[in-house]
Amino acid sequence: MTRFDAMHFATRAIHVGQEPDPTTGATVPPIYATSTYTQSSPGEHKGYDYSRTRNPSRVMLEDALCSLEGGAACACFSSGCAGTTALLATLKPGEKVLAYADVYGGTFRLMKRVFETFGVVPVFTEDTSPAAFAKLIDGQTRLVWLESPTNPLLRVLDIAAISKVAHDAGARVCVDNTFATPVLQLPISLGADYVLHSTTKYIGGHSDVVGGAIVMRDKSLQERIAFLQNSLGGVPGPFDCFLQQRGLKTLALRMERHCANALKLAEHFRNHKKLSRVLYPFLESHPDHAVAKRQMCGGGGMVTIVLKEGWEATKRFCSSLRVFSLAESLGGVESLCCHPASMTHGSIPKEIREGRGITDGLVRLSVGIEHADDLIADVEQALAKA
Repeated sequence: MTRFDAMHFATRAIHVGQEPDPTTGATVPPIYATSTYTQSSPGEHKGYDYSRTRNPSRVMLEDALCSLEGGAACACFSSGCAGTTALLATLKPGEKVLAYADVYGGTFRLMKRVFETFGVVPVFTEDTSPAAFAKLIDGQTRLVWLESPTNPLLRVLDIAAISKVAHDAGARVCVDNTFATPVLQLPISLGADYVLHSTTKYIGGHSDVVGGAIVMRDKSLQERIAFLQNSLGGVPGPFDCFLQQRGLKTLALRMERHCANALKLAEHFRNHKKLSRVLYPFLESHPDHAVAKRQMCGGGGMVTIVLKEGWEATKRFCSSLRVFSLAESLGGVESLCCHPASMTHGSIPKEIREGRGITDGLVRLSVGIEHADDLIADVEQALAKA
């Protein structure tokens, strides 16, 4: 326990893991740029022996993320995919992971093209309802994998209800909380066992670092994840940890602006003549609006649009944007436009991708913290050229 644990999110985001340096009094702790640590005698050290295993800069970030997600332990990784790899590596051949079908393309790739070759069985449901998950869970299901909101269709799953179904069947639950962040949603409080983040996104917040993290509900889950973190070796360097912790300090403030801008943009374009759909969890037209309002305290910074005219119009739209950058990733202060079918979800076979609604006309917008009027004007002028 620290003196900040009972305080509000914004206070903990700035102070947990950021105690002044005891040697110099530096308000911002130093970056521990070391790979190894001098021992007083064999096996006798100050809790650190090698930085793949443990580094003070990483420990500070893990403490902060653990506090913000309301968990008991945290392990940080070199990327979200590295964290996903560690979680899937807890499964044995013949065991199953059950996921809602709309997942990040890199997650699908790991499940289908890597771990399935090792004997782990990925099962996907096209139905978000807890009943659909209950129907597919069997005695070999060890892990239920949820994104909420999902990438890129922004479906919102009932974490509490699905967690109960999973736990009743003896399975654990992982929620990828990258899109919502702990500012908007706390999966552990809703029943999740693991919370996954690509800290590259909103937590880093400035498109200048790649990282990942797993926060665990209780200490009993820590030993296996810490073993895999060390053994697989996909750990972040101290400079990466510093950048992510610096990003955390403004996360609450940034998410307010991301949400406000995204909602304003979604409302402005929801009836646009060139769009067949505008997806945003806090629009009343969203299929999971009621769950989103109950489970989240903001709609997030992601808006997905679908152009009526298909690929050629979509290509013109993406190429005509001036403020939004056409780029992979999301969650930075700058606005980004992504075409999932050819970018983030290109590794999913076309027939599966399109069957799930990721068509050539679908565009994912990561709405940044610029002035909302400028973002709306940019999308307007690009749609006029589509």
